[in-house]
Amino acid sequence: MASVLAYENLVHAVAGAVGSVTAMTLFYPLDTARLRLQVDEKRKSKTTHMVLLEIIKEEGLLAPYRGWFPVISSLCCSNFVYFYTFNSLKAIWVKGQHSTTGKDLVVGFVAGVVNVLLTTPLWVVNTRLKLQGAKFRNENIVPTNYRGVFDAFRQIVRDEGLLSLWNGTFPSLLLVFNPAIHFMFYEGLKRQLLKKRKKLSSLDVFIIGAVAKAIATIVTYPMQTIQSILRFGHHRLNPENRTLGSLRNIFYLLHQRIRRFGFMGLYKGLEAKLLQTVLTAALMFLVYEKLTAATFTVMGLKSTHKH
Repeated sequence: MASVLAYENLVHAVAGAVGSVTAMTLFYPLDTARLRLQVDEKRKSKTTHMVLLEIIKEEGLLAPYRGWFPVISSLCCSNFVYFYTFNSLKAIWVKGQHSTTGKDLVVGFVAGVVNVLLTTPLWVVNTRLKLQGAKFRNENIVPTNYRGVFDAFRQIVRDEGLLSLWNGTFPSLLLVFNPAIHFMFYEGLKRQLLKKRKKLSSLDVFIIGAVAKAIATIVTYPMQTIQSILRFGHHRLNPENRTLGSLRNIFYLLHQRIRRFGFMGLYKGLEAKLLQTVLTAALMFLVYEKLTAATFTVMGLKSTHKH
């Protein structure tokens, strides 16, 4: 129990949250472009910069930052939960020995499941707030009218039932492999580099973070597209099957997408997503590594996590 409540885990969790918020804020417009490309199928523009220019022209200069605050708050909670769980589990399981890639993957997976179950309602609300007031090309999308985070929670529970806050949980659980794969490659690449040199430079950490995230994103992107559509929940879809998170609906949506846009339809918005996640993840890990190192130095602690 002491190792779960250890001060070090708190440092890791806070550093992870701060790192992700810094990175997400910087690259947020790329995420806006990615979400529009995933959800609004009728949009003609294919490239990230064209979509961003269209959004600015039609909806104003600040439109790419729409929904920033709820996203940042959720990201903060989400990453705090993830880093705290990851480092607590690692401390309990590894207990001072050297960690292995397999252990990193399992710990990453469990941390991800805990994170998804606790934070999915926040992400459902986020997706809706982010797309509220957007000028869609797809007339099948029903507009929403939420006054803020709490009002969105209230309206969703009132109109769609409590469980709709967990819309997209099933693909999210499958997507737990994304951070797990990310962490596994990140820790593995880091171990390989540390064999060759004593200390990693900022550039090393940035590149390792970027490569690891790119691999994880490409592997899991089709599920992310389905997850966005489910979280948005305002497509008039598959009327006889309203349980949006079900496996049948995931297959239905995948099938629809491939039928209408071909296999590459599953990868719509990938360019924006890759740009955003790779840069965000790399910067997040850089801030995270620097912050934990600085905090441990200031507090006179040696990090007991053996990488």
